[in-house]
Amino acid sequence: MSFIQSSSTPLELMVSRKPLLNVICFDERWENLPSSWQEDIQRAFEKIASLVSEDFSEREVSVVFTDDKEVQGLNKKFRHQDKPTNVLSFPSEEKEELGDIILAYETVQKEAVESGISLLHHTLHLIVHGFLHLLGYDHEKEEAAEKMETLEIQILESLNIANPYEDR
Repeated sequence: MSFIQSSSTPLELMVSRKPLLNVICFDERWENLPSSWQEDIQRAFEKIASLVSEDFSEREVSVVFTDDKEVQGLNKKFRHQDKPTNVLSFPSEEKEELGDIILAYETVQKEAVESGISLLHHTLHLIVHGFLHLLGYDHEKEEAAEKMETLEIQILESLNIANPYEDR
């Protein structure tokens, strides 16, 4: 297990609207992501803050990199679905925390290969997707799904990532 926490200087906090990023890696296979991935996550969070006109600089979001087994256990316990999934989001009840975004390596890797996209791009898409869930967005109804997907597409475009919904 490795633990990495990115920090910001006081000057960065005054200018930035993105949340503080807490990264927890329970599966070493995730460590094969390109070196820019933390900066890419920070840029995505900054873009989300800008698009929703909200300042998250005093709040923390945890991104947990784990495996299918761990995610399947969480999915079974909290969503009553006994199977792994690519990403889970758990909003926090603490004022200073937005919540946790948890990714399953095997599922994310498999989906990236099947879609013909890089693991990094798919991971960033899922982190954006998970973060929007932390903010209350969902895709249960068509109108809500369109709103959430539109935001995802805008954010991913700003990161030079292709629209993941284009080939549906």
